[in-house]
Amino acid sequence: MVSTVPTTRAKGGPYPPISTYALIGDCHSSALISEVASIDWCCLPRFDSGSCFGRVLDWRRGGFCQIRPDGVKCSTSRRYVDDTLVLETTFRTGGGEARLFDCFTMRKGGSHDPFRQVLRIVEGVRGRIDFALEVCPRFDYGEVRPWIRQEGPNFFSAIGGNDGLLVAFDGGLGTVDHDLVSRFSVPAGERHRLSMQFMRPETIDDEHPSPPEAGELDRRLEETLGWWRRWAGKTRLQGPDMAAALRSAIALKALQHAPTGAIVAAPTTSLPEAPGGSRNWDYRFSWIRDSSFAVRSLVELGYESEADGFRRFVERSAAGNAGDLQIVYGVGGERRLSELELPKLEGYRGARPVRAGNAAATQLQLDVFGELLDLAWRWHERGHSPDDDYWRFILELCNAAARLWTEPDRGIWEVRGRPLHFVHSKAMCWVALDRGLRLAEASARAAPVKRWTLARDRIRRAIETKGYDRDRGVFVRSFGMKTMDASLLLLPTAGFVDHDDPRMIRTTDQIRKELDQDGLLLRYKGADGLRGKEGAFLACSFWLAECYAHQGRYDEARVVFDRTVSTGNDLGLFSEEFDVATGEMLGNFPIGLTHLSHIAAAVAMAEHQPQL
Repeated sequence: MVSTVPTTRAKGGPYPPISTYALIGDCHSSALISEVASIDWCCLPRFDSGSCFGRVLDWRRGGFCQIRPDGVKCSTSRRYVDDTLVLETTFRTGGGEARLFDCFTMRKGGSHDPFRQVLRIVEGVRGRIDFALEVCPRFDYGEVRPWIRQEGPNFFSAIGGNDGLLVAFDGGLGTVDHDLVSRFSVPAGERHRLSMQFMRPETIDDEHPSPPEAGELDRRLEETLGWWRRWAGKTRLQGPDMAAALRSAIALKALQHAPTGAIVAAPTTSLPEAPGGSRNWDYRFSWIRDSSFAVRSLVELGYESEADGFRRFVERSAAGNAGDLQIVYGVGGERRLSELELPKLEGYRGARPVRAGNAAATQLQLDVFGELLDLAWRWHERGHSPDDDYWRFILELCNAAARLWTEPDRGIWEVRGRPLHFVHSKAMCWVALDRGLRLAEASARAAPVKRWTLARDRIRRAIETKGYDRDRGVFVRSFGMKTMDASLLLLPTAGFVDHDDPRMIRTTDQIRKELDQDGLLLRYKGADGLRGKEGAFLACSFWLAECYAHQGRYDEARVVFDRTVSTGNDLGLFSEEFDVATGEMLGNFPIGLTHLSHIAAAVAMAEHQPQL
């Protein structure tokens, strides 16, 4: 269904609300497109490259690419074409109607040989509309205004540093300083095509490329539509919530780096968790935890190859050695993700600092051992046994969990205050040993069974004494504390406790009581070593709906699920957090963790829907 996009903007100068952006991508890189058809964020050739269009982080310096009706009022609506990641924006004026198709072009074999091309096609539908086009690249997060060179008629290169774009437009194209501009008219039945393709400057000089032909660009649009339709057609679940869940799955697929199998947490950096705040992080990397959740959710829908791709990525990135395991890697497996501040950028609505890189890479987060072993067990359940090399990696993971579980850590939320004995972290060490023991028995592998069993049982006793409030009969956030943490909702998913265990039912209700914010959940309350507030954390709200569904409390699950779904934008995309006071999305966007939690909750709703 096509939804009319709101034209009003919240306070904060020219920056549109995050909810007004759409995502396009090619499983290598991505872009955000605003309600007025402006590409305000795009990193090439990878998710974590410096931006070539970065207006979302600095309206004046960042760069953009916009196609808009010229000099007339218009109404705008948009949708994704069928079950694809091709965006269709419709413009209506008094004199006509036109459609704009936006995509990263896809092709068979594109995992290792992508086009690296953003394609924008304007198609006249009714009457005639005059348009204005502005292509304003700014490389390296706005640092570099490019050298514009004409390579042929209506065909230009924009180069600077180690970045280059080839820009072709069949509606006439000229230069103004460091920008490319055009004014053109589109009558009904005609098309104009803008191609922007990444190429290294030295390759442009050596190969002297020629512009793509109109027919070839039209074929690439159709090929891209077909690629996404084929991928979406593999889904195997049905139900009233599955269409929206498939949209979340498509978003997750777009966030997976095709050559390596890594899944980025989000395609953006430094979109703040509170307007004007400093909780601004770079999420364009692959977290073990988030990615494990993601492949688990995709498998529920029938996408098993994505799970195997990520499993192999982690094994390679850790060099098969649990001692070298990090919680987060670059999409190519890079280990050094030094966190830098970019002081020249204004920041989204003035939110600073703007960051590139993430210092959380060096944190101790014990839950990753459980995530990886649970992934290995689920892989085994689907008929795959670990080979010798993989089993050695599993041995090291389990031995590390048995050795380190007594240590405090930073936990699932990567707190930058002092480490604590988080209950969720301990439970995931229990998961690592539990799944390791199961795998050893099921695959007849040699393992230190007695040592693992002893450690597993000690972890359980510690959680059920130090991590359990006997007065209220609930699990708590960390040893010796009384406060709650929404991550406790994951204990049944981990298999540590049944959903319908009375302790878990009481824990679920207490989390709702303490962390509820207008029908949505906060992650936790209390100091965490950072300044500023944050909004409701949407993944936690989906976890609550999932728990309710598995506990047989379908009506309560439906209320929470629908409330959380309502925070998505008109295209079914979710942010990390939500400000219930203003109705605004907060944090990096779109966020994989929210989308994968949406899928898991939708699956639980379908499984437990009452029969009529």
